[in-house]
Amino acid sequence: MNNTEQQWTETIESKHSLFDLNLKEVWRYKDLVYMFVKRDFVSSFKQTILGPIWFFINPIFTTIVYIVVFGNIAKLSTDGAPKILFYLAGITLWNYFSSCLIGTSNVFTNNAGIFGKVYFPRLIMPISIVLSNLMRFGVQMGLFLIAFFYYLFKGEVQPNWWILATPLLIVLMAVFALGMGMIFSSLTTKYRDLQMLLTFGISLYMYATPVIYPASSLKGIFKTIAFYNPLTGIFECFKYAWLGVGDFNAPMLMISTILIFVILVIGTVTFNKVEKGFMDTV
Repeated sequence: MNNTEQQWTETIESKHSLFDLNLKEVWRYKDLVYMFVKRDFVSSFKQTILGPIWFFINPIFTTIVYIVVFGNIAKLSTDGAPKILFYLAGITLWNYFSSCLIGTSNVFTNNAGIFGKVYFPRLIMPISIVLSNLMRFGVQMGLFLIAFFYYLFKGEVQPNWWILATPLLIVLMAVFALGMGMIFSSLTTKYRDLQMLLTFGISLYMYATPVIYPASSLKGIFKTIAFYNPLTGIFECFKYAWLGVGDFNAPMLMISTILIFVILVIGTVTFNKVEKGFMDTV
């Protein structure tokens, strides 16, 4: 009789710290992340006529509308930057953030079927959403760069060394969307109507963020509120770096960074708490 003791290679358990992102296990499932990213990208344009061209159409038409409505009719300031570049910069950043937030906020409800059949680190799903949207952001960023170099050669923009902080700004946006998305995805497992509230709230949040106007145009209490908006430092830094305009300062970006990581911690706690029993409520 063989008395050799069995050696287990995998242990699945629900007892883990609420603050644990378990990134080591996520890394082991990196191939699954790749598959989800590929799936999201392909499914977005399956049975479409123009395919990835929609990545360009959306920011182009949105920029035109903003130029007409906010630039020509409302006469909102762009701090002297070319209107096309100013609005395109804001739209490019905002599209990435809003897409990541909406996608991650529906993680549990949209993927309940998968979660109920097979085990894998649940954090893989929101991470794959952030990465798949990064591909879309890259395409739209390419459109922004085309317009940027056109105006650069005309001498109408004055970029500076803060351009080197662009990767950091993208990471901060992704982390912020991930943190907020985990909070809302945890809440929507029990309160489904929060999904509709989130869609409406994101539209309002855009107007509380310097997407279509510079932070320098704000006065009084509105300027104070904008200072503590985590996205304000990111958007103002980006516009200051690439266009040489805006009301940017380093403390603004530091405040944004601190607030974003606080939200990430809150999102991690709520996500880890809900994932243990979300199948009972979804």
